[in-house]
Amino acid sequence: MRAMVLEAPGQPLQLVQRPRPVPGAGQLLLAVRACGVCRTDLHLVDGELPDPVLPIVPGHEIVAEVVACGAGVTEHAVGARVGVPWLGATCGHCNFCTTGRENLCAAARFTGYQIDGGYADYVLANANYCFALPERYDDIAAAPLLCAGLIGYRAYRMAGEGPRLGIYGFGAAGHLVAQVALAQGRQVYAFCRPGDLSSQALARQLGAVWAGGSDETPPEGLDAALIFAPVGSLVPAALQAVVRGGTVVCAGIHMSDIPGFPYRLLWGERSVRSVANLTRRDAREFLALAASIPLSVHARAYPLTAANAALSDLRAGRIEGAAVLTFDS
Repeated sequence: MRAMVLEAPGQPLQLVQRPRPVPGAGQLLLAVRACGVCRTDLHLVDGELPDPVLPIVPGHEIVAEVVACGAGVTEHAVGARVGVPWLGATCGHCNFCTTGRENLCAAARFTGYQIDGGYADYVLANANYCFALPERYDDIAAAPLLCAGLIGYRAYRMAGEGPRLGIYGFGAAGHLVAQVALAQGRQVYAFCRPGDLSSQALARQLGAVWAGGSDETPPEGLDAALIFAPVGSLVPAALQAVVRGGTVVCAGIHMSDIPGFPYRLLWGERSVRSVANLTRRDAREFLALAASIPLSVHARAYPLTAANAALSDLRAGRIEGAAVLTFDS
């Protein structure tokens, strides 16, 4: 099988040939049909995440077909289409796992970071961490749901129920969560890279009441703001944009340092929260929501062998929506 492998941070992925793996107990062998290119993959390749298991095959927005089941697997059948997200395994018995917070498990392992991921023709996955996907989405559209959608949904749930929602970084996650918010009757304010007129146009096309640069001030105060861009300076900017009692949610796994800011921006019972990973409950809830809301997924397809080009385009901000690897030979 083909695999795009990261040998060392800061280096391009290498195309290698590997033996097709064999599933062990509780595992699925999956033929990958599409795999999203997430900003977390970019942080991994650029050496911004600590202690990856190297060499590693990135990719944690995996849409795949079950080829074989290991011993003890009963939930998934050969031929089924499943999705594999970032969370790949947890211990199941620590305080976090037993209180619905498995995303914080110290023994958790993550797809494409500590477990080989979906930048390959085949992948092994723990059957308990794979999910059936809504039929209304084809493979390319389904892939971004598995991280951009799931992490976006977890961040959205933390934002409270106020009607005015700001979204900083209108990429893969931003354009999906905006549609959820709009379907639930909220107003969306989109903050894009300064000068990125195409993302602003996409936001307006999807129904945002306002779209502008991340260096601009919205026309009215926000009840909450979600930050998907890995830019620490956006935290004080978002705090300044939310009203008293508002919440700023930092949704990325990596962010540049947050600069100092005056206490008056936090005062008034404003709060700053972070999102760490996801739970299987997040996956079940969001995928059910995606089945009922016809999300318009904007994605650019790249062949597997062009994974480095996809990462480069993501790094440079040249992708509107999401990037997805495809697997036609």
